[in-house]
Amino acid sequence: MEPVRTCIGCRSRSPRSSLLRVVVQDSHVVADASAVLPGRGAWLHPTLECYHLAVRRRAFGRALRMTGEVDTSNVENRLNG
Repeated sequence: MEPVRTCIGCRSRSPRSSLLRVVVQDSHVVADASAVLPGRGAWLHPTLECYHLAVRRRAFGRALRMTGEVDTSNVENRLNG
């Protein structure tokens, strides 16, 4: 049975393989497509809808335990292609 994770945007549970892991590196949130980068990670559906929900709900800072301003432009650029 495949592990299940919760999307920080829409809060629905999905198999790990259908979600994108994000982590903090040098005060920037970056996409971890291979899910091997060190540090605390959060999971997000790879859609702009879930990304915008997570930004609106301020879920990145809460899930990754960051204080202050959260720079998620790297993740948005990855999702835009």
